[in-house]
Amino acid sequence: MLKILLDCFGGDRSPQANIEGALAALKQFGDLHLILTGDESAIKNCLQGASYDAGRLEIVHAPEVIGCDEQPINAIRLKKESSMMKAVRMLRDDDSISAMVSIGSTGALVAAALTRIGRVKGVIRPAFCPILPTMDGGKVGICDSGANVEVTPEMLRQFGIMSSLYMQHVYGVEKPRIALLNVGKEAEKGDEIHQKAYNLLSETSEINFVGNMESRNLLSGSYDVVVADGFSGNVLVKTTEGTALELLKKLKKDIYSRTVYKLGALLMKRMFMEEKEFMNYQNYGGSVLLGTGKTVVKGHGSSKATAVAKCIEQAYLMERSALSAKIEETILKYEHYEY
Repeated sequence: MLKILLDCFGGDRSPQANIEGALAALKQFGDLHLILTGDESAIKNCLQGASYDAGRLEIVHAPEVIGCDEQPINAIRLKKESSMMKAVRMLRDDDSISAMVSIGSTGALVAAALTRIGRVKGVIRPAFCPILPTMDGGKVGICDSGANVEVTPEMLRQFGIMSSLYMQHVYGVEKPRIALLNVGKEAEKGDEIHQKAYNLLSETSEINFVGNMESRNLLSGSYDVVVADGFSGNVLVKTTEGTALELLKKLKKDIYSRTVYKLGALLMKRMFMEEKEFMNYQNYGGSVLLGTGKTVVKGHGSSKATAVAKCIEQAYLMERSALSAKIEETILKYEHYEY
């Protein structure tokens, strides 16, 4: 059995969405054992009437919740009985537990992962890597997307290594095409950090580096991973998601503006529904935190059950592929580390 912890509180739809996602994951993977942390009575109320294998599901009572508006360091110090911190401690202390999923406070989760769980040997800083769909039906990862606002060239190279291994071993992408987010495609573009990172990535034989990428090409299908500092990567992801949502809203508004458009939309209803599902981030899980000592997956705060189940699937596949060991093996081939 592969044991995974699920923090059941902290999200907009918690705990209902978390628990529904957990039950879906249990049905999907017969060798999965889930440990739910949070208010026991609330969790049991959500489980009433549900059909599941009780032998593969357990509850650990944690009465407190860390809110997204709380200072991360204060929250992890003062709320030791929160659903998130209980899960973090169990992940750290119990060798039989492989991974953790949370849709709670991003800041608290990152701080807890760094201070309580630690890093894979050789990794300078862990990095978030969410997945977005591309126009050719593929996927593209963005690494980093918020964990590290300030970076060094060596960190950007490590992001490229970790995310390349992730796309290869979890999503089955052969020789993932790795790009560096920059203000232009030419090698000399960007500041000193990005110019040095370009050279390091070019010299890294373990990855398939294809050069710089401008943000407008993110969803083109020409790249499998985009390497970025956490600030730029976070802006890139949220701008892309926001633009897609606003375009869908405008399309809906325009369709209802004229009768002839409504008639045309009826004929194209199935296509519109498929496009909506294609751009729905709920179908792509969460941001995995690459480089932590044990697997951590952070879902969006507004995650529904589908997204929670996908987050659990990501954690499951990362563990089944022994991703952390592969990251350590590759990172340690390089002698220069910055801590």
